[in-house]
Amino acid sequence: MFKSALSRPRHILSRLKHLSIIWKTKGTRHTLSKVFKKLYLKLDTTPPAVIEAAPAMATNDDPYARWLNKHYPRKADLRKMAETLEIFPYKPVISVIMPVFNTPERFLKEAIESVIHQVYPYWELCIADDASTELYVKSILKEYAEKDSRIKVLFRSKNGHIARASNSALEIATGEFVALLDHDDLLTPDALYEVALLLNRHPEADMIYSDEDKIDEGNCLKDPFFKPDWCPDSFLSRMYTCHLGIYRRSILNEIGGFRAGYEGSQDYDLVLRFTEKTEKIFHISKILYHWRVHPESTATGTASVKSYAYEAAEKAITEAIHRRGEKGKVTGVTEYLGHYTVRYKISDYKLVSIIIPTKDLAGMLNQCLESIFKKSVYPNYEVIVIDNGSTEAATAKLFADWSAKEPSRFKCYPLDIPFNYPKLNNYAVTQAKGDYLLFLNNDTEIVTPDWIDAMVEQAQRPSIGAVGALLLYDNDTIQHAGVVMGIGDVAGHSHRHFPSTTPGYVCQVKTISNYSAVTGACLMCRRDVFDSIGGFTEELAVAYNDVDLCLKMVAKGYRNIYLPHVVLYHYESKTRGYEDTPEKELRRLREAAILKSRWQYMIDHDPCYSPHLTRGREDYSINI
Repeated sequence: MFKSALSRPRHILSRLKHLSIIWKTKGTRHTLSKVFKKLYLKLDTTPPAVIEAAPAMATNDDPYARWLNKHYPRKADLRKMAETLEIFPYKPVISVIMPVFNTPERFLKEAIESVIHQVYPYWELCIADDASTELYVKSILKEYAEKDSRIKVLFRSKNGHIARASNSALEIATGEFVALLDHDDLLTPDALYEVALLLNRHPEADMIYSDEDKIDEGNCLKDPFFKPDWCPDSFLSRMYTCHLGIYRRSILNEIGGFRAGYEGSQDYDLVLRFTEKTEKIFHISKILYHWRVHPESTATGTASVKSYAYEAAEKAITEAIHRRGEKGKVTGVTEYLGHYTVRYKISDYKLVSIIIPTKDLAGMLNQCLESIFKKSVYPNYEVIVIDNGSTEAATAKLFADWSAKEPSRFKCYPLDIPFNYPKLNNYAVTQAKGDYLLFLNNDTEIVTPDWIDAMVEQAQRPSIGAVGALLLYDNDTIQHAGVVMGIGDVAGHSHRHFPSTTPGYVCQVKTISNYSAVTGACLMCRRDVFDSIGGFTEELAVAYNDVDLCLKMVAKGYRNIYLPHVVLYHYESKTRGYEDTPEKELRRLREAAILKSRWQYMIDHDPCYSPHLTRGREDYSINI
């Protein structure tokens, strides 16, 4: 069917006037010059669907405008894509599914045109009109179906809402893969080409998703979302894969497509079920989709818009964790609609060994111990203090006092060696009796009473390696909210020095998220995980040993996780001091070299971070 459709001469399309893309900066309007300036479908004697367009170079300071000028495909790029796809050995048909209901006329036309003008021509657009009451909708859809045989239109006799309408569109799809397009959104001209390119490299892919941005009613591009690779626990906190989503049709059919009753979050529910059938999930780190923002869209993120969508998401996540045998409760993140927290039920309150290396500084250690014993509500824990050569009388008295006050839960063991954090902790593990190991700095103070419970909830899960927390400086700014590889040449802390109240980049600080590493200042893992990776690497005496520990877990197939609801103060470097001498800097560089020799590929590409975000700072700003 598609061969014959593509072999016929195609009409030449007129200029698409509506799709000049604009952004605003400091009150000035800047035009990304006519990205869809001339869109032609060529005859089969030339590469199909060549788009002649190029963004203008912006002269303003808006970071995303500058990024667009650098990365948005130019006409030469698009022509090259059209030529390249001719030698693709694999050219799967991609069915673009689009449910429609009373779409504003302009938005509907622009959405359809964005499919028609794809560089990649092997697509079909499957439109299901959900009994629109606006008469122009039927007229527009019929007109486009008559113009292009790749456009299929089904008119539903009764309004059934988006899930049923999407299933109706899915029923007329014949492609090997299905792309989802909302009726008022836009695909970039290279969107399906990039999907086909990935499929030629990874034909085993079952699900593909891309980065996205938003486009307002004035066609102003803004709010880019540069995403991580597949992070299953981050996905339980928010539907971050979203647009553009591509799915193998056979799996969609296997799971029964979309489910009615999840309207507004039907895609979220779909992907939760889809990813239970496959782990072959790929991410294209490019903006391939413009999500339309207008008063009635969920993209606005306001409480008054489709609140049922958020309720449906909570329901979908709850059902998903229960299907997976992980019972728990799902709640929305206060003030941040569309974001969720999963608190798992603890199956067995096994012993937690809290391990604290220390040397003198009795007042600081006492503050840490007071916060543990007075605030912790977890019923089964022990504290193992490793004394690394303390000499002050106050410290000896502190050990004696706590041994008397907590004889069954407090233990202190001496290990008088030159400071070596991994050796101290590895030794502590040999003395610990717990099934869970909680490594804790002596310069920390507990804030949340259920901190141990929350960490055990995650550490008990077979898929989880290291569990980390939100650590704050004493001025209530962030010290740690996860570790990002590649920042500062090796690794850096997410959102360091941001206010503790910040949501962070796309609510990263306020949601449970996967990271490649978390800080050893407060890190929990199961003993069997720790043993399986050989514990801490003692060659990394001071720096990066926690990062190395976490990366060894990742290499074993475990996922590391950050919990925003576990909060501690971390009075960083008051024990050892800062890295402010030539000797300390030389040692840091030596240990950095060791880490690089082991994990350069993770430093080059952190799967939990986007290559389009900065490596020079810890603020998630755009990498220009």
